[in-house]
Amino acid sequence: MLYYEIGSPDMELTAEDLKKGLYAAFDQLKGINKVLAIPPDYTRLPSRSGELTEFTWQYYGDKLTDVLPALGTHTPMTEEQIAHMFGTLPKSLIREHDWRNDVVNVGEVPAEFVKEVSEGAVEFPWPAQVNKLLLSGNFDLILSIGQVVPHEVVGMANYNKNVFVGTGGVEGINKSHFIGAAYGMERMMGHADTPVRKIFNYASDNFTNHMPILYVQTVVGLDKTDGKVKARGLFIGDDYEVFDKAARLSLQVNFEMLDKPLKKVVVWLDPTEFKSTWLGNKSVYRTRMAIDDGGELIVLAPALKEFGEDKEIDRLIRKYGYFGTPATLKACDENEELRHNLSAAAHLIHGSSEGRFSITYCPGKKPGNLTKEEIESVGFHYADIDEITARYNPKKLKDGYNTLPNGEEIFYISNPAIGLWAFKERFKY
Repeated sequence: MLYYEIGSPDMELTAEDLKKGLYAAFDQLKGINKVLAIPPDYTRLPSRSGELTEFTWQYYGDKLTDVLPALGTHTPMTEEQIAHMFGTLPKSLIREHDWRNDVVNVGEVPAEFVKEVSEGAVEFPWPAQVNKLLLSGNFDLILSIGQVVPHEVVGMANYNKNVFVGTGGVEGINKSHFIGAAYGMERMMGHADTPVRKIFNYASDNFTNHMPILYVQTVVGLDKTDGKVKARGLFIGDDYEVFDKAARLSLQVNFEMLDKPLKKVVVWLDPTEFKSTWLGNKSVYRTRMAIDDGGELIVLAPALKEFGEDKEIDRLIRKYGYFGTPATLKACDENEELRHNLSAAAHLIHGSSEGRFSITYCPGKKPGNLTKEEIESVGFHYADIDEITARYNPKKLKDGYNTLPNGEEIFYISNPAIGLWAFKERFKY
């Protein structure tokens, strides 16, 4: 059932608009005495989910007993991040999700189904795992809050991904990432109906349909006229319709189809959000269908300090590097540790250009930032951030095409996490 919907590519929803829509949905619910909110973590700061979570607390008060950020494999939020994202929400409500220890299996998607929807790319059962709090908390309402946006693993982020990955466990996250990589990231990004989504939907229909989950979905995009990120839509419901409507709007807001492939792309990674290549490689994922063969991707990453946000994944990235699909699959065949960490293997595939274009990272120079030697050891090029920003100054560039004083044309992206770019002849409908 769809409880609330509003949105269009040109709409600008204020905080008050978001609150009004959220409360209109809540007003339709009866018998709510205990609430769990599952917002994204700080890596999804522009989603407006922090405000929506704060509004939820303002509406339900003490009935909101737990807030479980959907960390997935990400680093737990700091007190500063919690305060910045969730405002006046009491910090005592925050629960940390541990993807290695806090999960329970609620069911298993059969191997036959996984093989069918992945068109034979993989054949293994997929475990539906969620944080045990969802089952043990005896909640009358579980709010899954988040942003629908193109995504490299599932095609379009959010909806039940927020539950099965955001609060999921090692095996479920590993296998879902690998299914997407094996099927082909470029076949999925920007599509709502993908093999991974079908697997999540199977799990929702068969294993969690008894849970009182209500999805609160935003669509957020960059306004090129003023360079600001704006909320374009809000959709609230308890079934697939809410995701379908949000995904349709997201494709209008977040997807830019280009008439020609790009020769040089410069991406800025906001230091408050991007501290790892696990997240920063969105600059690779979201532009790979736009960059020309022999092209160049330059990533300005002033806060880059690690490869993986999980210590074990970080170690595996350092060991095996971003050297393309054949090298990664060979490493999986030969190394049990990588076979047991398939999300890391999938990420290594996602983060490689397969030799088609160059990837240059420019980390900051503060103590703890990744060094030239570390960057090059995993297969990326390195460049001095001061020299590159002197040439390509983010403060002077606008999102999209820029022609520099020397006549060079570049394509600039200020936040790769809220978009998808593709050369029209490369995008697979």
